[in-house]
Amino acid sequence: MSDGQLPAFNEDGIRQVLEEMKALYEQNQSDVNEAKTEGKSELIPSIKFRHCCLLRNQRCITAYLYDRLLRIRALRWEYGSVLPTTIRFHMCAEEVEWFNQYKKSLASYMRSLGGEEGLDITQDMKPPKSLYIEVRCLKDHGEFEIDDGTVILLKKNSQHFLPRWKCEQLIRQGVLEHVIS
Repeated sequence: MSDGQLPAFNEDGIRQVLEEMKALYEQNQSDVNEAKTEGKSELIPSIKFRHCCLLRNQRCITAYLYDRLLRIRALRWEYGSVLPTTIRFHMCAEEVEWFNQYKKSLASYMRSLGGEEGLDITQDMKPPKSLYIEVRCLKDHGEFEIDDGTVILLKKNSQHFLPRWKCEQLIRQGVLEHVIS
């Protein structure tokens, strides 16, 4: 579904379609009133045609918005709860709000699984071949603590051998890359 990209929200296109729909609706209302009061049955095919145009435009806008929501949902699974600014920049305010609500709902669900700590179902999207992997840090990230309490400093170009599940999120965010030897 998502390749990690989200095209910019087409606000102008949506606005144009909504304005067209408003004009079609108003013309239909006028013709319906005229057909009722003056009995002009020759207006009925035009009314039906405009109504079909309204329904088509409604389906197109709904499909566009639904596709964007599916992409945004997939981005949550791909990048985690923090989206890169380049992707957030392409989202409208309502999409950002929807994303925030979705990540809260997902977090709440994950906390309800697996006892006190919860269960992060966004990890290991593909079955791992090994529990530890070698990673290279692509940018300075600061300190990173693993389960045994060891604190590792993630500096640009440093390489580490870490538990896969601890670094999978950072790999998706572009902080680390998996070194395949």
